[in-house]
Amino acid sequence: MIQRILFYFTLLLLFYTCAPKDTKKNIRDNLILVKGGIFVNKKSNLYGKNAMVNDFFIGKSEVTQKEWVDIMVNNPSRFRGDSLPVEMVSWYDCVEFCIKKSIKEGLLPYYKIYKDSTDKFNKSEFDSIKWLVKKNPKANGYRLPTEIEWEYAAGGGQLSKNYSYSGSDRIDEIAWYWRNSGDTILIEKWEYRLLEQNQCRTHAVTTKKPNELGLYDLTGNVREWCDDWYEDDGIPRGNFRSQRGGGWIGLEIYSKNDNRDYFEASGIGPDQGFRICRNKN
Repeated sequence: MIQRILFYFTLLLLFYTCAPKDTKKNIRDNLILVKGGIFVNKKSNLYGKNAMVNDFFIGKSEVTQKEWVDIMVNNPSRFRGDSLPVEMVSWYDCVEFCIKKSIKEGLLPYYKIYKDSTDKFNKSEFDSIKWLVKKNPKANGYRLPTEIEWEYAAGGGQLSKNYSYSGSDRIDEIAWYWRNSGDTILIEKWEYRLLEQNQCRTHAVTTKKPNELGLYDLTGNVREWCDDWYEDDGIPRGNFRSQRGGGWIGLEIYSKNDNRDYFEASGIGPDQGFRICRNKN
């Protein structure tokens, strides 16, 4: 009897230790595997354009303040709470988080920052940092999603039901945005003074409904940094980094899956956060 118990214990231990690394990371880091393909959401900017997305992992939710502090120690957020999304983070801050989290977990960093070098491609008059950031596309470490990956995931990937927002056509079901993010439901026209009076703010992640892929808060809560330079007419301008997803401050139109936004890489705001991503190697 004892030999049989030891035998099954050994099999269980062998199964765990031999499990694919990405599978264990997927469970531990709360990442979801997104199966790639062409865009099937008919409301996407890229529907019918033969744009192809490879398989990738993406965070189930926006990075929380607890996750941020575990890696970065200091919490820059205006609204404080372990389960709230981290905000007041620049694009550079998010890149540093990805690097440090990758190193901590024994992964090859996707990014490398050269703080003593200026990115000559960065033409922004508002970005006073302009650090040179290089990428290793074959690395298995953490990174920001590209705009294409973000829109693909927000639109439900291959499981898309053609929603305008991520997971529904009814924004209140899936998003914290300017009307519902405060103490009462606002019915007036958008005015920031009203948001302040109503105590509008971020909310705990995963408290609204997920989209078709099981992803939360791609619409609303905080805007999310993307990896790319913002492109206009297919040309990366070198002035701004891309953002997606609206936020607790944002109007409904800015929360749609196909809406594009941008900010200088050094910019921060109380409605500005991110979620992590990884290659499927």
